[in-house]
Amino acid sequence: MTGLAPADFVRSGLCIGCGSCVGQAARAGARMCFDVDGQLRPVGPVGWHAGCVADFERTCPFSPLAADEDALAEGLFPHAQQADASIGRFLAAYVGFAAEADFRTHGSSGGMVTWVACELLRRGLVDAVAHVHAEDPAHGRRFFRYRLSRSETEVRAGAKSRYYPVEMSGVLQAILREPGRYAVVGIPCFIKAVQLLRSEHPIARDRIRYTLGLFCGHMKSARFVESLAWQMGVPPEDIASIDYRRKLPDRPANWYNATLTLRDGRVLDRDWWRMADGDWGAGFFMDAACNACDDVVAETADVSFGDAWVEPWSSDWRGNNVVVVRSPEIAGFIADAIGAGRLRLEGVDAGFVARTQAAGLRQRREGLAWRLSRRRDGLRLRKRVGADARATGLRRRLVYRMRAAISSWSHRVFRFARRAGKVRVYIAWASVVASAYHALAYPHGRLDKLAERLRLR
Repeated sequence: MTGLAPADFVRSGLCIGCGSCVGQAARAGARMCFDVDGQLRPVGPVGWHAGCVADFERTCPFSPLAADEDALAEGLFPHAQQADASIGRFLAAYVGFAAEADFRTHGSSGGMVTWVACELLRRGLVDAVAHVHAEDPAHGRRFFRYRLSRSETEVRAGAKSRYYPVEMSGVLQAILREPGRYAVVGIPCFIKAVQLLRSEHPIARDRIRYTLGLFCGHMKSARFVESLAWQMGVPPEDIASIDYRRKLPDRPANWYNATLTLRDGRVLDRDWWRMADGDWGAGFFMDAACNACDDVVAETADVSFGDAWVEPWSSDWRGNNVVVVRSPEIAGFIADAIGAGRLRLEGVDAGFVARTQAAGLRQRREGLAWRLSRRRDGLRLRKRVGADARATGLRRRLVYRMRAAISSWSHRVFRFARRAGKVRVYIAWASVVASAYHALAYPHGRLDKLAERLRLR
């Protein structure tokens, strides 16, 4: 299969909007833009991708011609001999938090992502870190954007989780243009895109020294922010900033609370479980490409981080991380920091890490096998899971079918409601389908248990 272009992936629902292709484009005019459903997609003049500095077909993370995560990890981490089908190769795994300063307080979970990024700068191992920062949407029509941070203060300003579309084209262009040593933080498919670019392009391979991966359930469109605003009774254009996961001492870490700061200074908040589309597992506003992903824990990153969604760690409102280390250098300074009391981490095995992400792994393994059996677009995806129409029992197949329908129709219903100015149409629809999904996905649960299941089930 040859001759694939970015537009082919957009049409097939396989573009995740990472911006790698635009970041490589030498021809002027290519850019990443929001589509009608609030998802970032590449656009440009006819044939713009022909000028990419590396082979597009081998650097798109969802391309059938790109190396898969197992092949990449084998070449990247030859010393990581421990291997597990769920989390890939690794040298060490931990659960806990950053005890130093206030990293934990200002992070979504245990503060470990920001701590490692800062430690790379402090040790002089990198000159800058590419990661996501909040910005005023009045200036660029986006709430969050990738930036390069060159100081610990700048890195720490980018802490917290962002359930919002972002893309790397700008920072990748800067890295290819400006000599230096860089670290890149990203979700699994973004890190895979970076590693594929490094494998094809010597400048990227030399300059991008470390990758920090974030465990991922799925990407949401920009319309999720608008839905939050609608359900809190304010116009989306009044939002100045958003905190998707505010930490509150009266509830466990996995009871998400979203906070909107408005331009007039007011602050509104609501628990996710009280919103019509607040159950993450139902798949509202999910990017279509997420249905073709088989990596939950960023298996191609030098180190990756997730939330410790098992007891007793998930009940601690301050948050805890699970950390999977693949780079010997990072493994070394994490071990030193544990010994010095700067980190409070306990060693765990692959099974523990997998249990913290059991729901996401089920979606990306048996769920993916079922979804692959139903693809009809002609692209033969290169996945580590084979197509299987009967990968699991009937109820689970119905759950996957309903989740796929919700993720697809949420874009369409919201699009209609937005254009028609009929806010209640979407909210009413979301409430009905969410109730039906809960009845199917949690047949033995109660509503008070649902709030504890905000991660992908």
